[in-house]
Amino acid sequence: MSSYPAVRLRRTRASAWSRRLHAETTLTPADLIWPLFITAGDAEEPIASLPGVSRWPVAGIVARAREARDLGIPCIALFPNTPPDRKSERGDEALNPDNLMCRAIRALKDAVPEVGVLTDVALDPYTTHGHDGLVDAAGYVVNDTTAEMLVAQALNQAAAGADVIAPSDMMDGRVGLIRAALEADGHHNVQIMAYAAKYASGFYGPFRDAVGSRGLLKGDKKTYQMDAANAQEALREVALDLAEGADSVMVKPGLPYLDIVVRVRERFGVPVFAYQVSGEYAMIEASVAAGAGERDALVLETLLAFKRAGCSGVLTYHAAHAARLLGA
Repeated sequence: MSSYPAVRLRRTRASAWSRRLHAETTLTPADLIWPLFITAGDAEEPIASLPGVSRWPVAGIVARAREARDLGIPCIALFPNTPPDRKSERGDEALNPDNLMCRAIRALKDAVPEVGVLTDVALDPYTTHGHDGLVDAAGYVVNDTTAEMLVAQALNQAAAGADVIAPSDMMDGRVGLIRAALEADGHHNVQIMAYAAKYASGFYGPFRDAVGSRGLLKGDKKTYQMDAANAQEALREVALDLAEGADSVMVKPGLPYLDIVVRVRERFGVPVFAYQVSGEYAMIEASVAAGAGERDALVLETLLAFKRAGCSGVLTYHAAHAARLLGA
């Protein structure tokens, strides 16, 4: 192998055009999914713990989808802030064909059909206890009866026009049940992006504020979301979801679990996405507010890290900002 001075790795870094030419990883707006929160109100509702992020009425969601289209962002992800009077112990509002989620899906597919719509399948936005599933008398989230509810929820969203069903609940077996139900109901082209490796994390707090579940949550989610200590178990989860019919898989949170992204991509060679979750977003914004970092650089560097690790795409609240930077 040649050595210095015949080899000077800095030669290719000496100018901007050369750095672009030799870049091993690329990031474009097409790599982004924009999570959006829906409110039953008539006006934008800024979220204090997510500065720069708001809940939007259905009309505002449609406007954001048009913005995504114009920025080259291919897909948006929807999360409802269900009114308190529509929440219940069982989360039955999730099955209402006229709930916030379904109204937003229909409005989006009517107005901006070229933008993909990814929908969350879990009961936490709809339950009075804040858990992703049904809870027994001892407070344990029961798996199989929850999975039955999730199937019905997925079919409800697919009937409204969802393009991608994303089960985020971490119940065993739910991907296979949802896939079979979608096929039986004629939704052959509705994709499933499984939250395959979703960890019980401290980074979810602002999201729970956004969907109105933080103050309701009784206990924690450690009996169904993954232990942060485990990596091999994540590979088992991914393998099961793929065998059950998932078209793509997700790792959540993002940056603290890039090692999981790498392992999944190398082991399975399938489309793998990461969710740069609310706590990650909030940390970047807090750093900017404190003068400790520059937003544009932090946003692009973290998103590039996901691509470098092997992600096909990233769910990020910075999607619109990043797309503007990339399109400049």
